[in-house]
Amino acid sequence: MKSKKISILGSGRVGASIAYTLTVEGTCSEIVLIDIAKQVAEGEAMDIFQGTPFSQAINVHSGEYSDVADSDIVIVTLGMARKPGQSRIELAQANVNIVKSVMPEVARYAPNAVYIVVSNPVDILTYAILQVTDLSPKQVIGSGTLLDSSRLKSIVADYLDVAPDNIHGYVIGEHGDSSVVPWSLLRVGGMSMEEYVGSNDVNQDMWDENTLLEFEREVRESGAKVIQKKGATNYAIAMSVAYLCKCILRDTKSILPVSTLMKGQYGMENVCLSLPCILGIQGLVKRLEPQLTEAEEEQLHNSEKVLKDIIETLEF
Repeated sequence: MKSKKISILGSGRVGASIAYTLTVEGTCSEIVLIDIAKQVAEGEAMDIFQGTPFSQAINVHSGEYSDVADSDIVIVTLGMARKPGQSRIELAQANVNIVKSVMPEVARYAPNAVYIVVSNPVDILTYAILQVTDLSPKQVIGSGTLLDSSRLKSIVADYLDVAPDNIHGYVIGEHGDSSVVPWSLLRVGGMSMEEYVGSNDVNQDMWDENTLLEFEREVRESGAKVIQKKGATNYAIAMSVAYLCKCILRDTKSILPVSTLMKGQYGMENVCLSLPCILGIQGLVKRLEPQLTEAEEEQLHNSEKVLKDIIETLEF
C-alpha cells in the first residue's frame, strides 16, 4: 500500500495534538509540522517522533511550505486562536488575512491533496480557501460540526445511560451559535427519541422540550467552557480530525457532518456549512439532504444567513 503523508499547518495546541493523535493511532506514515514559529514546529515534531518506538514507525518532522508536496491530506490549523470571551466570528478577518497570505502558495505545492480546515471560524475559512485558491470544493472540507455532533452524542448518551456509539444524530449548519440540532433525525439504538422514551421506562417528564433546549445550549457552549477553564480546546478536536483523516485515507465512504460549499442543497449556494457528507479518498463524495422538519429547515436557513452576513463584511 502506498505510504500516506499528512501535513499540518500550524503547530500550536491544536496542530500538535492532531499530530500526536495521528501518531498514536498510526494513521499515516509521514507527518510534517509547519509553522511560522519554526522552532516550535521543530520541538513538537521532535517530541512526538521520540515516542514513536512505543507506537508506530512514523516519520514525524517539521518543514517549510514546500514540504507539503505529495501530501495526501493537508490540515489547516493556522491562525489566531479563540480567546476566553471571544466569539469565533470575531476571529474572521484576521484569520482570513492569514489564509490569503499562505494558502495560495501551499495549494501550488499540493494541488491534489484533500484539505481539512480546522481553524476558526471554520465555515468562513473553508469558504475563504476556495476563494483564494484553485482547489476544487470536493478537496476542501471544514471540520465543521463534526465535534459538535460528538458532543451531542456524548451528552445524550450520558443522560440516557447508554454507550455513545448507540446514539446516531447530527448537528448541522454553522459551527457556532446558529448551529442546528435536527432532533427528528436523532436515533437511539435505531429508535427515534419518542420510540425510545416510550418503550424503555424513561421518565417522559425528564425528556421534554426544555431538556432538548438545554442539550442544545450545552452543545453550543461546551467549547467556550473548555476555553474558559483551560485556555484552549485541543484534545477532542484532535480526536475528531484524526478520525476524519482515517475515513478519508481508508476510503471508508463514512457519512460525517462536515463543512463544504453548498451547491443547491436546501436551496443554499455560495456558503460553506455542515451537512452529513459521504467522504472518501478524494475528499467529498456526496452531500446528503435528509428530510428535516419545517422548523429545522428554517433554522438551517438562519444559519446560512448568519454566515453570509459575515462573508459580506470580509475582504478575500
